[in-house]
Amino acid sequence: MTSRDYANRKPTRKGNANKRGSKGNQPKRFPYLVLLITIAGVAGFGYLLWLLNSTDEAVTTPVVVETPKKTTVKKDPNALPPAPQEEWTYLEELENKKVEVDLPEVSTKPKRPYQMQCGSFRKESQANSLKAMIAFQGLEAQVRKVKGTSGIWYKVVLGPYDKKRDAERQRHVLQNSGTNGCQIWFWESS
Repeated sequence: MTSRDYANRKPTRKGNANKRGSKGNQPKRFPYLVLLITIAGVAGFGYLLWLLNSTDEAVTTPVVVETPKKTTVKKDPNALPPAPQEEWTYLEELENKKVEVDLPEVSTKPKRPYQMQCGSFRKESQANSLKAMIAFQGLEAQVRKVKGTSGIWYKVVLGPYDKKRDAERQRHVLQNSGTNGCQIWFWESS
């Protein structure tokens, strides 16, 4: 089998080379059909407008009936009509209405204070390291030694807080310094 060089090959024409007017070179014809449809549409629209205009004139032609003239008082065309009288009664009713509301005396203060735990470690040195980082932010933390079912844990705790909002403020201070993962719970004394 011989190798063929398609890149350097000269284009060849199939068929008769003298043939003009192939598909790419057809002469443009004037669109008579489109022109006829457009003219018919414009003529139909014009006829429709003429028809509507002639029916409007027949309907709106007023019949002139002469009536005997009465003596009338000429009114000023720029005069305003009299202001209408308001017939609303709800304004007086609302001014004289008294509303009584029963508010139950509910203490919004929680029964227990809140605490914030920022870490729990197996080694006391890790807990003290986190406590030092929290101290650099101007907050005071405690390290608690807790004996659990899986051994001894050292928890880094802040608090107690009377309001949860106070604990959230300090958590935002810690988050801004890069200490994330602090959780707010009810205070547990151990």
